[in-house]
Amino acid sequence: MDTKLRTTVKATLWALIGLIVMTLVGYIATGSVTTGGAMALVNALIGLVSYAIYERVWAHIRWGRL
Repeated sequence: MDTKLRTTVKATLWALIGLIVMTLVGYIATGSVTTGGAMALVNALIGLVSYAIYERVWAHIRWGRL
């Protein structure tokens, strides 16, 4: 099982990758860096929380472990 710190670091790095990708997608879709950045920030925050919860839930599921 991962420690809470490891889960937090993994989730944060994943959110940063998502933030960069979503900013580019938002910019391409809207033509605005500000709007694309705002969309990316909201997406990253939701994704960060969702991923952390998801990882913690799976940490308690024994299925598939040896």
